[in-house]
Parts: sequence; structure tokens; C-alpha cells
Amino acid sequence: MSQRQQIAEEIGGVCIVTQPGSGQSEKNHTRDLASIIAELTTVAILTADLPESSDLLDRFEVVVFNTTSIGDNTFVEALRFLRNQLRLCRLLRAREESVVLFFGTTSYTLPILAARLLGKRVVVLPRGNLPLSLQLHWEETMPDKLAQILAGIISQLEGVSYQLAHGVITYTSKMAEMLGLEQYEEKLYPTGARFIDTDRFSVDVPYTDRGRTVGFLGRLEGEKRIPLLIDTVSQLPDDITVIFVGDGTYRETLERELADEIEAGKVEVIGWVDHDEVPEQLNQLRLLLLPSKTEGLPTTVLEAMACGTPAYATPVSGVPDIVQEGETGFLMDTVEAEVVAERITEILDREDLPRISETSRAFVEDEYSFEAAVERYDHIFADLCST
Repeated sequence: MSQRQQIAEEIGGVCIVTQPGSGQSEKNHTRDLASIIAELTTVAILTADLPESSDLLDRFEVVVFNTTSIGDNTFVEALRFLRNQLRLCRLLRAREESVVLFFGTTSYTLPILAARLLGKRVVVLPRGNLPLSLQLHWEETMPDKLAQILAGIISQLEGVSYQLAHGVITYTSKMAEMLGLEQYEEKLYPTGARFIDTDRFSVDVPYTDRGRTVGFLGRLEGEKRIPLLIDTVSQLPDDITVIFVGDGTYRETLERELADEIEAGKVEVIGWVDHDEVPEQLNQLRLLLLPSKTEGLPTTVLEAMACGTPAYATPVSGVPDIVQEGETGFLMDTVEAEVVAERITEILDREDLPRISETSRAFVEDEYSFEAAVERYDHIFADLCST
């Protein structure tokens, strides 16, 4: 029996508990995580908000514990949040897997406690700064003070979850540091990176053949600092084209505020595209812009790097571990439109951009291949089983 087969028997199966929401990228994260773990042991997924067309249903055992997770108001959301946890407690009681991995559901304290009482090994994997993300979302519909209080409650629940868990996994060490998880050093695994399909995401358009084109790809929401990008675009030289790929609440504002630039061909608003079309979009760019307020380990940046497109991104969570200043990309330390516009122009004028493009691609090939991800989780589960 090989070491990997022995570990698979010791693991006894993994049950992933997640609530990916409506975003396609979040569902892709769940699929990728399940694919990695499936190389090591059996996998089942307990999730919410999953459409019948999801490919997860074809590839894995999936149990949908709720079809609606977001309510019309905060009170309804709170009730559903509690109901989801109680349903999960009952579902976990019937599961045979010995390991339960809470992926993004870091505030689901009740089922985490239930899993421990049932004698299962509990692992928690945050996707990003959940309290901050929720606070930014709530501030759009309620007073800031109330949003801060509610986010504080979520933070407290997360703290209990981390204490109860046998293991805490983050995508990178910098992400662990920014989430304040160093205090769990004895059970922290800061190497649980995702993977990028480097065959699909590849350099199809040589970097030197691309024009002075920069772009944003993702949700057009406040937490992505779309207003900053709107102000930035108006201050860029006319020879720089900006492409926005995605949709969201700020799309109408974007198109209204930049109507003149759109008419002049300086700005293109593509809208939402299927994930299969993302490599084509990334291959048009010389630089990806990501001025987010909060992230985990942004897949868009890794996919861009795999396409040879460096990123200019804010140094939040795991970003500094992959966007290394002047080597694989550039860090946005200042979020003022005038400074960002000047920096974009300066970056595009660099003579070493082709080298940085090549380094970005090589970095993803070395560190974020499927094989590398499986190897990392192999070590993580081996250690968890031995403690």
C-alpha cells in the first residue's frame, strides 16, 4: 500500500461544507477544492444555492441544505443563517466521512461544534475576510454603525470556530497573517493554495503584440473600488484603453460616468462573460487592475498571470504572496485616482514588462498547478491524521 493510499484510509473521506452564493467564481472554487481532495480520498459536498445545472452535481455527491440563503432584510438573513446551521447539524450526524472541511462557512459555529461532538476531525478554510466583506455589503443598506456591530458578531463567531477546529487552512501565509490567524500556529496550514488550469489559461497572444490596454475583470461592486477606477480612467492618457469585464450594481454608474470615454473608444464595457471566454479577455491586456478592499487569494490574478498578464493590485490578504513588486506584478499601495493613473502609465512604459510577463506565467506553472495543489493537501491531511 502506497503512502497516499494509507493516508486516504486514515482520512476516511472528506465532507466539504460550503455556501458558495451566486457567483460563478465561488462555485469554481468549490469545484477546484473538491477536485484536489478527490485525488486523495472520497468527497461529498454539503452546500446551498446550487442551480440544477451545476457541474458539481455530475462530478461529486452533493447535498443541498438550502435553496435560498439571502433574505430581503437582515432579520430574514439572520433567521436563515440559524436555520442553515441547524439543518447542517442534522445532516452531519448522518454522514460517514471522518473529516469535515468548512470552506468559507467560517462563522457556522453550531455545525462545527456538532462535528466535533460527533467525533469528526474539523478543518476550517476561510475564503477571505468574511466580516469585512459582509460589513461592506451591509453598509449599502443600513447605518454604518449597525453594519460594524453585525460584522463584529460574525468575527466573534469566526473566532470560536477557529478555536474549535482541529486545523485551519489558508491559501497563503500572508493571508493567514492579515486574518490574524498566527495565534493558531500549532494547527495552522498556510499552504492550501488553489490551482489554475495552465492549459486553458495560457499565453495565446504574445505579450509584445498587445496594445496599451489595461482592464478589470470581476464583479462591478463597491468592495472592488469601481468608483476609484471610474475616476482613474478619466485621468489616463488617451493612448491607454481600459476594458471592464463583469457585471454588478455599479455597471450603470460606470457606463453613465464614462459615457464620453466609451463613445471615444477609450473604454469598453464588455459585461459578464462565460468562464470559458476569460482567457481570451485576459490575453488582450498588458495589465490587470484589481483595487479591491478585501480578497482571499483572487483567482482572477492567478488566471491573468497564467496568461502572461501582470496585475496591479491592492496588497490585501494573500495578494502580496503572488503579486511580488516588480517581479510578478505591482502593488497598489495608494488608492487615490491621480496616483493610480500615474502609476498605470509608468508601469506601461517599463521596458522590462515582457520579462515580468514571463515570470508571472512561470510562477503560476511552478506554484499553482493541479499537481502542486494535490501535493500540498496530501501533506496537510497526513499531518492532520497524525495528530
